[in-house]
Amino acid sequence: MDYTKIIGWPVFLLGLLLIGWTLMMSYNIFTAKAPAPEFFEMPKEEVSAEKGTAQGLEAQFEEMIGEQIRGLIPADSFPQLLNLAVWSMLAFILIFGGTQISSLGIKLIKK
Repeated sequence: MDYTKIIGWPVFLLGLLLIGWTLMMSYNIFTAKAPAPEFFEMPKEEVSAEKGTAQGLEAQFEEMIGEQIRGLIPADSFPQLLNLAVWSMLAFILIFGGTQISSLGIKLIKK
């Protein structure tokens, strides 16, 4: 009885399952069927009840620019972009790992 072939098949299938699971999760995330894992969060902005009426011209200018930028770019878009980028890197690592595991299984089966 050749134990390397017996061990090779589960290792091969484990690699394929890892690749398949990663691809399925990526498809669900990018089609918005599942939420992306949250690695980054946008800090909640606290609104103070007291706004200084005697703000300097510079502070008022910064506030106006900030409001204009928030109007152009949604506040949650940057953390979402970072979360998708991190998930893409993680998916690449998982697929690469699954490929290596499957390759090891194939080598064990061929022995």
